[in-house]
Amino acid sequence: MPIHEKSLIRPENLVTNDNLVIDGVDVSGHWSTFIKSRTVTDYNEAMQEEIAAMPGGENIHRCWQCGSCTNACTVNAVNPEFNPRYWIYLIRTGMEEELLRDKDIIWQCVSCNKCTYACPRDVFPEGVMKATAHWLELKGHTGKSPSSHFDDDFTESIIDTGMIEEARVLLTFFKRTKQPLAQPWLIALITSLLKKMPVGYLFRLGFLTVFRPKVRNWSKNRVALQEYVDERKAAQRAALGMTGKGDH
Repeated sequence: MPIHEKSLIRPENLVTNDNLVIDGVDVSGHWSTFIKSRTVTDYNEAMQEEIAAMPGGENIHRCWQCGSCTNACTVNAVNPEFNPRYWIYLIRTGMEEELLRDKDIIWQCVSCNKCTYACPRDVFPEGVMKATAHWLELKGHTGKSPSSHFDDDFTESIIDTGMIEEARVLLTFFKRTKQPLAQPWLIALITSLLKKMPVGYLFRLGFLTVFRPKVRNWSKNRVALQEYVDERKAAQRAALGMTGKGDH
């Protein structure tokens, strides 16, 4: 019989016999396509709890696999291999090895939140995708993604000064991700700002970039924020069975 939903089966798990005769009937080629049987022995039984310990992954246990997230996904419309519903399924069943097959595209979530609005169970799929990308980094399965670099730059700016320094965050992000400053979209953005924004705002933006002032009496707040961030990171590493910052 034909294989339904063949697109959901990985090509390496399909076997086709080019020359096969059964009971005198030639079933060579397409008619002899079979699925390889397999046995999974390396479940990660704590995988759901590990993802749930990451920011955004707290409600993953609510998922009932309706598929609304994938159906609404902006990235899935362009790349069908980007499948939040399937990845949540793998996480909840502990299929770590299977999840790692897609480790290079999970971080591509664009945070449009269409999945979150469509989800009937408040799973917050966008948060789960970010949590999974963070989990992959902490486990050493992937390098730090561009979005994680940006999050780090943004957080450091807030902790250090108590202010959102758009220009400095952007410059630091480009430096960390080794991207050139002369990018068409950035040039277009700056040109637009020069034409439309008040001179006072542009002057203030440049001033903040050069002199980097801080919020008055910020030192105590900075210490408290840094302690909280360190505590959360320690809790995340502990959930993954990691004892130090450099553990994988």
